[in-house]
Amino acid sequence: MRGFKFLSVLLVLSMILAACGGGGAPAAAPAEQAAPAGEAAAEEAPEAEATAIPGGETYATVTEGSDILPPVLVEPCEPGSCPFEGQTVTVIVNTAGSKGPISGPFYEVREEFEAATGATLEIVEVPEAEHFPKLMTDVTTGTGQYDTSIAGAWWVGDLVEGDFIISYDDYFDDPRFPQWDYEDVQSGPRSLLEYGGKKYMVANDHDGQVMYYRRDLIEDPEHQAAFLEEYGYELGVPQTWDQFRDVAEYFDGKDLNGDGTPDDGLTLHLKVGGQGMFHFMSFSAPFVIGPDNPKLYWFDPETMDPLMASPGHLRAMETLVDLLQFGPEAMMAWSLGESWDHFLRGQAALTFTWGDLGSLAQEEGSQVRGKTGAALMPGTMEYFDAAAGEWKATETPNMVGNTTGGSWSGVISKFSDAPEATYYLLALMATKEKSLIYAQRGWDGVDPGRFSHYLPPEGTASLDGYVAAGWDGQDATDYTKAYHDNFGAELQFPYLRIPGAFEYWNSLDIHLSEAATGQKTPEEALQATADDFDAITDRLGRDLQQASYKASLGLE
Repeated sequence: MRGFKFLSVLLVLSMILAACGGGGAPAAAPAEQAAPAGEAAAEEAPEAEATAIPGGETYATVTEGSDILPPVLVEPCEPGSCPFEGQTVTVIVNTAGSKGPISGPFYEVREEFEAATGATLEIVEVPEAEHFPKLMTDVTTGTGQYDTSIAGAWWVGDLVEGDFIISYDDYFDDPRFPQWDYEDVQSGPRSLLEYGGKKYMVANDHDGQVMYYRRDLIEDPEHQAAFLEEYGYELGVPQTWDQFRDVAEYFDGKDLNGDGTPDDGLTLHLKVGGQGMFHFMSFSAPFVIGPDNPKLYWFDPETMDPLMASPGHLRAMETLVDLLQFGPEAMMAWSLGESWDHFLRGQAALTFTWGDLGSLAQEEGSQVRGKTGAALMPGTMEYFDAAAGEWKATETPNMVGNTTGGSWSGVISKFSDAPEATYYLLALMATKEKSLIYAQRGWDGVDPGRFSHYLPPEGTASLDGYVAAGWDGQDATDYTKAYHDNFGAELQFPYLRIPGAFEYWNSLDIHLSEAATGQKTPEEALQATADDFDAITDRLGRDLQQASYKASLGLE
């Protein structure tokens, strides 16, 4: 589409430069190529095991010991009459990370898939930071080494605009393939499966960010009485970022885990390359997105002028910087896993992040199992409508759902020699029966995003299934409700899916860190981000970027 092949070769090179501190944004600190959302490398936790991976890094532990296995759904074929006999399907997938071993379900399903189709499944695991460059090299050269990639959702702009992947529209209702329920996926994550009105990603993981809070602290009568006396309203789950600030301030400095030392009101992570920019996106959404402005966050679609320096973004940045005083000073240099570990050790009352933290809270060694509540991200009582150029008040908290993250799901290479066998594999893994097990056990990196993942009345899953997978019942109830509310929210943060998306995000990451550490004011940091965005857009081609932006958001 629209001749992006040469452009995508340049994007591969720009990603490599970004990993070395280049990529169009002046680096205030060495810019590391961040792992995809929800899958970041973490330092080894003092009180938790860690899993070593190539390169000597360690990741926050996710127990792989659950004996809950997905059911076998398809029958073996008769030799000589197998539909894809002699074909080979090669999948490229992230190696184990804090997200969990995403490759795990492929090893589980391999025997079933091969017996039912006559095809052979080959699994290629690569470190997360190498996945996209390897895939892009493969497709830009037309090599076709990989039939499918379990891709990050923000890659779709590059892949579709470059004409590197195929739609599975023609396969979806074909009875030759396993049938999975497209409408079972909630509207938020379902929007990431399509691009330009065609289906490209086969549902698997469903990333989004929610707020986590210590339920035991919020419900404690002594804390409730003290909070009411100090702040003049009842302590509860924060509905706005102002309330979030009050709760963080109240609990900051108190002993929250009974070890006799003061703990923190919140925990975040702001190391460059540590994915802090993803959290700023979700945090800032209700300051910008609202009933009269449901989509304009990144750019003006008529000019591709960046909106990052708008008053709404500025107030969000100022609010976030103000909140940092209620967390540990060390978090300025933390990556994602270190912030998660701080919460899991019971040392923080609040945070907001991906679904993985809810699963990790259930693992052996967690100090917060049975104490971890989850809810929709807080909102604001007014937002800046970029199109109208004015602040608009709301009568109730303006809360915005999000699909922030990778939402790692399968795409089919245009250069595959076995596209139908490839779709068969991805569709088999997308069935309700398998997807529910993946979501319940958590170690495989699949986060909930379907009605069949949620507990009644929001969905059809059984609490017994979550408990059998190791969950505390109340934690599971709060967790699935939070994700239902997040993905089902009327307003959704507009996901950026245009070529070079991560390069734009890398610029935001760098300048967010500058604001958090006082190197720049929030206003200076956002203006620098906007300037970088303009430079990136000009280099990649403003007209091409505009066309992709409109297509990705359905603005055409």
